[in-house]
Amino acid sequence: MDQGRRGQRRSALAESGAGLAGSPFRVDRDRIVASPFFARLAGVTQVVSPAGSGLLVHNRLTHSLQVAQVARAIAERLGADVDAGPLLGKLGGCDPDVVEAAAIAHDLGHPPFGHLGEQVLDRLARERLGLPDGFEGNAQSFRIVTTIDLHGPGGTGLDLTAAVRAAILKYPWARLGFPDPHPSAAALPPRGAGPLASARDAGSAKFSAYSTELDDLIDSRAVFADVIGPWQQTVEAAVMDTADDIAYAIHDLEDFHRVGVLQQTGVAAELAGWRREPGAAGPGSDLERLRRRLADKDGWAYDDDAFAAAVDRVHADLVEGLLATSFDGSMAAERAVAEFSARWTSRLVAGVIVSPDPPVRSAHVALGVAQWHEVAVLKFVHQRFVLLRPDLASHQRGQATVLAGLVEALHSWLGEEDGPRLPPRLHDLVELARAEYTPLAAPATVDALARGRAVIDYVASLTDGQAAALLDVLTGRSGRLWTDAAVL
Repeated sequence: MDQGRRGQRRSALAESGAGLAGSPFRVDRDRIVASPFFARLAGVTQVVSPAGSGLLVHNRLTHSLQVAQVARAIAERLGADVDAGPLLGKLGGCDPDVVEAAAIAHDLGHPPFGHLGEQVLDRLARERLGLPDGFEGNAQSFRIVTTIDLHGPGGTGLDLTAAVRAAILKYPWARLGFPDPHPSAAALPPRGAGPLASARDAGSAKFSAYSTELDDLIDSRAVFADVIGPWQQTVEAAVMDTADDIAYAIHDLEDFHRVGVLQQTGVAAELAGWRREPGAAGPGSDLERLRRRLADKDGWAYDDDAFAAAVDRVHADLVEGLLATSFDGSMAAERAVAEFSARWTSRLVAGVIVSPDPPVRSAHVALGVAQWHEVAVLKFVHQRFVLLRPDLASHQRGQATVLAGLVEALHSWLGEEDGPRLPPRLHDLVELARAEYTPLAAPATVDALARGRAVIDYVASLTDGQAAALLDVLTGRSGRLWTDAAVL
């Protein structure tokens, strides 16, 4: 594919802000790294909040850097594969700089408090604020790089190349309506395109562009229209997505081994119980439910023998290896964690394959059969023995209360005759959203939509600490006039 078409920008001003790098894709990467939206990720939850936890755990910034590292390694390995090269070329190319830039950008829109924050803001946006698009972290990331951020040479957005914008689109459809036919209506929809379990008429659970950025989605993917289907990721988006899976499967296990939450006994009992008696109640029953779900939803990839082999490998390397010795902070313990991470990252990256005609729930670049099952088992361990802990659930209920309180307080403020005293950024976001909705919505609804979207944009741009501090200010719980509640 012509490199100029892939690299075309939206703005004629792009060259005046080309930056220090020679490649347009490196310019994109540099603009994303320089963005304050990227810097704020250091204060945004990966699994548990980095603020006030007293724990050295991954946050969204360190996660994004690791995804970028893995994504670039995949792209470079595929680029050196003489058998894969011609197919990659036909599918639009796989530039390491593009996948690295997309990986760095992929979580820019992640709100405070991790995936819990996504769920809460989506519900509030749809049910309280009347926004049909709701909230979605991937769509918010795309909105930031195309509309909200001001660190490109144009008036709005970062003015990224078409290739990088397209590579950020992990779920290349809107919540409703685009493309037609919409993937949510398929008998077997692509991964993420199925409906929300709690609101089946709301559209796809996962999507990468709101209606306000739909033109940008279409423009970004136009140069790939002849080589990929309307529901398919670009090759570079698929590399980024695969790298995200790999990083997530590994580094969260590291974190909770370090802090003593992930214990050998429980994991060993579950894996060994499944191997001993898969259909029995008790230890092993949760893993059996995972196996049945994979076989039901992903029959294109699932294999009984591969699943059993994945359980054995995870048992040998995680249960009998990493978790066999409690983490005590020693150099030997750190070395064991580093070796576990390096070993699994190398294995999973080496298992990435390129397919000319992937199933609807896969992509042109994906994990091989063995590695796909191994990632599923690693994620299960994290889900079962970390995310489902009652103490984490209690903490998350408090975080949900913070977000609901913020949305309500800010939305109420916007409805009062106190405009000149509004936070300037909130006022600016209302005006930006009003300009966007004016050509898209009925005149009588524009103001309400603009206020709702502005509140969501504002809250989503906070760190965990800023969210808590701002709610304290707005509810009078803080006696301080100046706080760390200032936002981007």
